[in-house]
Amino acid sequence: MQDFIGTVANITDLTPTAKGVFIELDSDIAFQAGQYVNLHVPGVELPRAFSLANPPSEKRMIELDIRHVPGGQATGYVHHALKVGDRLRLNGPYGRFFVRRSAPEDLLFMAGGTGLSSPKSMVLDLLEAGETRTITLVYGARNRAELYDDALFRQLAAAHANFHYVPALSSPDPLDGWTGETGFVHEVAQRHFNGDFRKHKAYMCGPPLMIDACITTLIRGRLFERDMFMEKFISAADTASETRRSPLFKVI
Repeated sequence: MQDFIGTVANITDLTPTAKGVFIELDSDIAFQAGQYVNLHVPGVELPRAFSLANPPSEKRMIELDIRHVPGGQATGYVHHALKVGDRLRLNGPYGRFFVRRSAPEDLLFMAGGTGLSSPKSMVLDLLEAGETRTITLVYGARNRAELYDDALFRQLAAAHANFHYVPALSSPDPLDGWTGETGFVHEVAQRHFNGDFRKHKAYMCGPPLMIDACITTLIRGRLFERDMFMEKFISAADTASETRRSPLFKVI
């Protein structure tokens, strides 16, 4: 773990509720895909944790995908006050959410909303390294406007025969003209794999309710606890009542 200073190089609108914040660090950061950093937001007492969305090969320019939480002090600042050229302090990397590369099983990533950050970093890292195991990403959003990086993953799927991308909308707008999968992430994964998840390692990233629903579906699909890894996205307001460990597991 180290302390870093960086300059905001770009801020992009990923969705109506999420921004991609690109920070050019003054020094290189070494991390494992799936880990996160603590960002010190001006005027906010405690730092906030955000997953790194870029692959580890990009050591100077990091990407943080930040959803605006209504009433959130830190995310409100990022969405309404942060600007290109601002200097920010962060520290890290942290976390044990990373790909178990020595395992022979195929890889299943299940993500919702900005929970895509860690799986994006992981998938990019795996493909850069020439991974030959089958990689499947099931990514869900409410509607087409909230589904980001869709073009990127479609391009990756077209370029890599072992990478399968399954986007899904839980509440598609009729004007979206959506012809892909509909439903929640766990429902779409269950259909895609015909309810059988054996011989996989599953990596889940998203809000707590999504994680718990995915765990239940995976267990029913004959996947063991030892083959599941997760990162729950919770806001500062959730920390008093939410736990990062699923209540379905005693240990994970």
